[in-house]
Amino acid sequence: MSEDTSTRLNKFISESGFCSRREADRYIEEKRVTINGKTAKMGATVKAGDKVAVDGETVKSRKPTDKPIYIAFNKPAGVTTTTDPKDKNNIIDFIGFPKRIFPIGRLDNPTEGLILLTNNGDIINKILRAGNNHDKEYIVTVDKPVTPEFVAKMSSGVRILETVTKPCYVQQQGKNVFKIVLTQGLNRQIRRMCEALDYKVVKLKRVRVMNIKLGNQPVGNWRYLTQEETDTLHQLVAESVNTEDASYLDFEEAAETPQRPAIRPKAAFSKPKGAPAKPKETFVNPKSASLRKKGAAGKTSRGPGKPNESTGRNKGATGKPGGSSGRSKGRSR
Repeated sequence: MSEDTSTRLNKFISESGFCSRREADRYIEEKRVTINGKTAKMGATVKAGDKVAVDGETVKSRKPTDKPIYIAFNKPAGVTTTTDPKDKNNIIDFIGFPKRIFPIGRLDNPTEGLILLTNNGDIINKILRAGNNHDKEYIVTVDKPVTPEFVAKMSSGVRILETVTKPCYVQQQGKNVFKIVLTQGLNRQIRRMCEALDYKVVKLKRVRVMNIKLGNQPVGNWRYLTQEETDTLHQLVAESVNTEDASYLDFEEAAETPQRPAIRPKAAFSKPKGAPAKPKETFVNPKSASLRKKGAAGKTSRGPGKPNESTGRNKGATGKPGGSSGRSKGRSR
């Protein structure tokens, strides 16, 4: 930041790697942020030489030499997507990464599967922006057989939370299993959609976020994104709408509890040596090997439409795009 320029406070905090911009807004609203010792207000700006702190902890500008970190984590059920150290099952303590990182969006406690973590607050804002329509793919197991009628209704839109969900891609995978690709992220959306059609979700697993796939990554393990994955991810968000004054919907099956800034690592953690040559085949298990699980593949039957996984865009889904999506009154913030 040059002496003649200023930056919005929430943007300054997120770009420092302290937390995401939406979290920064929350802490400003809660009067936990100060500029030069004075409580900051929403819309405040920061100039070169200003001292910014959150809960008394100094927020420093990221150095140009600081390398962005991008991690893909296979979250086990029971791990909470929160950075609050008071939650003994919080995702940050579970992973134990030696640098400050925070999750991109959330997965609710019973849900398992792919979640991305980073220290790049700016890309989080672009991915979470509701209008960008980025794909998230899930494998869902329900309590009774999936029927053609169920597939048709799920894909065309279901009324939940005083709105109708956007048309989406749904494909039967087995007797009680289906795949769904969402470009929306209402609070507990998949569970609520199923409940509205008299189905109950038994297991929910996310297997893809945009161009990033879970693949054969063991449960409870994390890996660095490959350079190709990172480059493609940046390409997909390059044309995202301006997030300076963005409003958000939750990116995933949202947790009910609010997030807080990622806690600092314990000194006992060793510094990573960088991404390995074959990151997709190199997984880091922060806990015991008992968390490793093998995925089960079921028989596939075809539902309407087919998503384009290479670009993260949904193609040919049942129902016309641009239907009523609305905003969820029940979403987590």
